[in-house]
Amino acid sequence: MGEDMKRTSVLVIGLGSMGFGMAQSCLRAGLATRGVDVNPEAEARFAASGGQAGDALAAAADLDAVAVVVLNAVQLEAVLFGPEGIVPHLRAGAVVIACPTVAPSVVRDMAARCAGRGVHYLDAPISGGAVKAAEGALSIMASGPAEAFEAAGPVLEATAAKVFRLGDVPGAGSAMKAVNQLLAGVHIAAMGEAMAFGMTQGVRPDTFLEVISQCAGTSWMLENRAPHVIEGDYTPRSQIAIWPKDLGIVLDIAREAKFAAPITAAALQQYMVAVGMGLASEDDAAITKVYARNAGLKLPGAGGGTDD
Repeated sequence: MGEDMKRTSVLVIGLGSMGFGMAQSCLRAGLATRGVDVNPEAEARFAASGGQAGDALAAAADLDAVAVVVLNAVQLEAVLFGPEGIVPHLRAGAVVIACPTVAPSVVRDMAARCAGRGVHYLDAPISGGAVKAAEGALSIMASGPAEAFEAAGPVLEATAAKVFRLGDVPGAGSAMKAVNQLLAGVHIAAMGEAMAFGMTQGVRPDTFLEVISQCAGTSWMLENRAPHVIEGDYTPRSQIAIWPKDLGIVLDIAREAKFAAPITAAALQQYMVAVGMGLASEDDAAITKVYARNAGLKLPGAGGGTDD
């Protein structure tokens, strides 16, 4: 395994909290890893950690894999096929590992365009957060032909604790990610609502977490995000801004399927209110501020007032 992985050359496009962790995991696994980002500071940070940064197109012909960790479908298309897109410069047999949350229809289009140039495409949305990304312990919901899985193997092994192989048709991974995002977005909003509701009844946020984390009403998101509120720390591990996009994708897919998703729609509205309050760039635990403001509650920490 070690010799094969050392011979593998990978480019990570997007060095945000998830992409940076994935790039670090690739480095740690012995892959020749290059990273690029629109933010020069992110590239400098990656270079300081031992990776190569920048000059993606100059290195493209030698790449075995490209992991794309950008925000949305527009960015995905731009980095693959835009004026400085990477795909036209890749060798036949290289693989694109596409990680952003997008609709399955977008995946099918990108996969077909890659195939037209002899490049494999693995639909590979990720879950687990920045900590798991840095540990190389993500869950990856992947779909694509066997050749794409084989080509992506060293990168998947370096970055994931679990790879769910969801079939050979690109798009199945993104469909599963949409299901996950429905639950994740709803659970974060429910955490904020429940915590604020408890405060109206005299339940302190720290007591809320201590008790509910041991009861049937808990969730992974509750246990992960509630401490951010208790600490008054809204440094973005995952931004509020992500959820209007991701829950919007869920609702777009639902409409295509003629499926009603009223709980998702209700959660989306709360995230839109949060954006309107100027919280878009804060950690998504800041959804609790919406409920606190409406109820006239003061959350813990310096940023916990109702005028935030």
